Amino acid sequence: MFNFNKKLKIFSLVLILLGSIGVGIGFLSSPSNVDEALAMVSSSHDSNHDNYNEVHNNALDYHQEKPHDDEHHYDHGKHVKHQLQNRPWASIFVAAFFFFMIAMGTLAFYAIQRASQAGWPILLYRVMEGITGYLLPGSILLFLFLLVSGLHMNHIYVWMDPETVAHDEIIQGKVSYLNIPFFMLRALIYLTGWNLYRYLSRRLSIAQDNAEKGNIKNYKLNFKISAGFLAFFFVTESMMAWDWIMSIDPHWFSTLFGWYVLASSLVTSVTVIAITTIFLKSKGYLPKVNDSHIHDLAKFMFGLSIFWTYLWFSQYMLIWYSNIPEEVTYFLTRIDDYQLPFFGMIILNFVLPLLILISSEYKRSNWIIVMAGIIIIIGHYIDIFNMIMPGTVGDQWFIGVPELSAFTLFLGLYLYFVFNSLSKVPLEASGDPYIVESKKFIY
Repeated sequence: MFNFNKKLKIFSLVLILLGSIGVGIGFLSSPSNVDEALAMVSSSHDSNHDNYNEVHNNALDYHQEKPHDDEHHYDHGKHVKHQLQNRPWASIFVAAFFFFMIAMGTLAFYAIQRASQAGWPILLYRVMEGITGYLLPGSILLFLFLLVSGLHMNHIYVWMDPETVAHDEIIQGKVSYLNIPFFMLRALIYLTGWNLYRYLSRRLSIAQDNAEKGNIKNYKLNFKISAGFLAFFFVTESMMAWDWIMSIDPHWFSTLFGWYVLASSLVTSVTVIAITTIFLKSKGYLPKVNDSHIHDLAKFMFGLSIFWTYLWFSQYMLIWYSNIPEEVTYFLTRIDDYQLPFFGMIILNFVLPLLILISSEYKRSNWIIVMAGIIIIIGHYIDIFNMIMPGTVGDQWFIGVPELSAFTLFLGLYLYFVFNSLSKVPLEASGDPYIVESKKFIY
């Protein structure tokens, strides 16, 4: 059984404390009015960024040439204020969704192994169950964030603003779906369903360990609910992606987006499973997990990275080719204002994993897998950053205290709940009828 020692607890709690302080500083440094927002933009002017030039000049015009009752400049200043006020909120959303996505993707990957009755990953089941230990607290935090957004405490979702909807015909056509009560109800259904499966499957998995020899009733029931859960999950995951992320840019839509988010979730989750497994083995746990198990995880890391790239390119190519204004605005915003993270994530999520993990020998080397895993994790964090930030903070983005603090806060929460979950039960699912196949797995 894993020992969640004092050092790990203190480390995770320190991350939570430091992250909380930084997030607080981010909120305190947000502008409280239009004048303050425009002054902040002027003071942070970057001569190398064309969009900053435009905003800076508009800000100077506002202060020096135009009266405060000028409607155009007031609207511009109000928009800038909302963007700057969104920055700490958006940073929290990026971090909260990213770490929740790891638990969600791990749950889906776990259910796939259960439903397919795979033998090789059984020795890794407890690792996966431990990672999904973050699912419930992550769900609560995300739901609270969505609830706060619905109470108009931030401007993350513009379609939640009645004034915006009143002047936007496109959003008006979507109000039957994009309305706050239905939005919150859907979120509650998604999160309840996913957490219910996690609770039942883990309970059955532990019960199978304690069952009499030859009694596989719990195993069979786990198989059935896993198959049923996957049907529920693949529908609700796509809807979740539409609701929580795609609706940030309510004029834009993509039929591939649900799959795209799923691919990002799965590759990040498998990467975290691999790194967590290697970490536990380095501490003397999971002695029966061999190089072939690690090799298979690395193959999933490689294959899912290619799958993510395929979906990214397919989405980009179809939107570029059709050139529909409501669609191309998504990529134009990111290419114009987010060039470094937009093109950088392609290198981190495709080029480097391809070069590092293409060799079979490299996929059996723990330090190479960890190195590739860190690259993949950073790359997909930037991917979530690219999904959320352009529609919430526009060109006012920066990697500073709010962004780093939010990551630190949720990393601390993730480590605390995952390691705590790992310490609750033995790390070997000894009652699984296919455990022998996993112990003898050699590839």
